[in-house]
Amino acid sequence: MQIITIAARKGGVGKTTLSMHLSVLASAPGAPALLLDTDPQRSLAWWHRLREADVPNLIEADARELPDLVAAAKREGIKRIIIDTPPHAEDSILGAMRVADLVVVPTRPGPLDLAAVATTLELAERVGKVPLAVINHAPPRTGSAEPAIVAEARAALISMGATVAETVVANRVSMSHAILTGSTVNEHEPGGKAAAEVESLWNEIKALLDRPARKAR
Repeated sequence: MQIITIAARKGGVGKTTLSMHLSVLASAPGAPALLLDTDPQRSLAWWHRLREADVPNLIEADARELPDLVAAAKREGIKRIIIDTPPHAEDSILGAMRVADLVVVPTRPGPLDLAAVATTLELAERVGKVPLAVINHAPPRTGSAEPAIVAEARAALISMGATVAETVVANRVSMSHAILTGSTVNEHEPGGKAAAEVESLWNEIKALLDRPARKAR
């Protein structure tokens, strides 16, 4: 079983949006992913109620319940779990990180967002995890080179010692449109730029999870 925790101490960086999209891509025929919504705002649960599709499965949970829920999911044969976390509850974030095979840390490329990333990276280090930083809500690329603010954010994250995803997820209106219909961009606008970015990020995450060193849970 593979467990992905999406965490950031700062709100508004796109944790829940990524959780939605990755959970759909993580689902396979006959093997839906399980979403665990540990954020008291329950935005994931709201989106899930709008969905017409049967996948992913979702459980609203408290972080203290995660070890028992993970054990139960393993007994049920669940292959992948995505955990969405609240922004400010350190104990909840740590609990979700502890059970994870991979911690994904999204951040906007702005200076205040990057300044806040360090605390999340420190939490991951405290529980022995090597997080993957993802530049999210970025300006769309208009040429062959990354926008300057994205390149600067990548350099700043690397200087913090973070592993940074090659894929950058841009701030696109199609994301909001998809969520309002209870879907993802890959379902709502397949073949679009947003769908391609999310799928590219999932492929990066999947490659990290499938490395032999990460299989020994």
